Amino acid sequence: MNRFEKAFEKKAFAAYLTAGDGSFEHFFALLKGGVNLLEIGIPYSDPVADGPVIQKAMERALKKKTGLEDVFILVKNLRKETEAPLVLFTYYNPIQARLAQFLKDAKAAGADGILVVDLPLEEAGDYSRLCKENGLEPIFVAAPTTPMERIERLARAGGGFLYYACRKGTTGEKRGLPAGLAERLRAVRESISLPILAGFGISTKEDATAILKEADGLVVGSHFVRAVGQGASAEELERMAYDLRP
Repeated sequence: MNRFEKAFEKKAFAAYLTAGDGSFEHFFALLKGGVNLLEIGIPYSDPVADGPVIQKAMERALKKKTGLEDVFILVKNLRKETEAPLVLFTYYNPIQARLAQFLKDAKAAGADGILVVDLPLEEAGDYSRLCKENGLEPIFVAAPTTPMERIERLARAGGGFLYYACRKGTTGEKRGLPAGLAERLRAVRESISLPILAGFGISTKEDATAILKEADGLVVGSHFVRAVGQGASAEELERMAYDLRP
């Protein structure tokens, strides 16, 4: 059983923070609070899929001159302490010029998968091939507007899990779940064999519990990122994760 299979053996509780904004202690605190899959954001100056909370986190990390080597050091340090899957969450621009070396370095550091938010499936052939050659899972994103035939193609090309963005638009904390989400997730479940990790806007225990009736896991990002931006300690982040845990 690989790390992803173990994380999804029951229901996965994933969390996102931006490297260079959240410290090692913040990431580790989430694990102590019950998170069993971590998404580690690579700082980028134009994060078009992200809302204001994560955009500001990216800015803070870039002001600290956080680069890829810093991200790999974080991954290495986390891997020493956990067997939870570690997914690098990135846009294509920061890795395109050194894609093959980036993937080798990511694997050597201890990453399990790569999620490139803005890389279309049609242009992802080399990326997917190199991921698999390096023992990494290429993870793709589906949205409410993604046709089912395309979701099936994304699942066949990817691995680890399918990231299902519950809402149109960008990331950010919301209250309540979109109408028709349960039916949509059931349809996706009937069409693919990969686990479904649902995200975009989850920030309450009620929403987390509801979404896990249909999805195989959930991911919380902006809720934790906002707290870090407001100066939350690692201990406070651990409590937040524990309180959100379904």
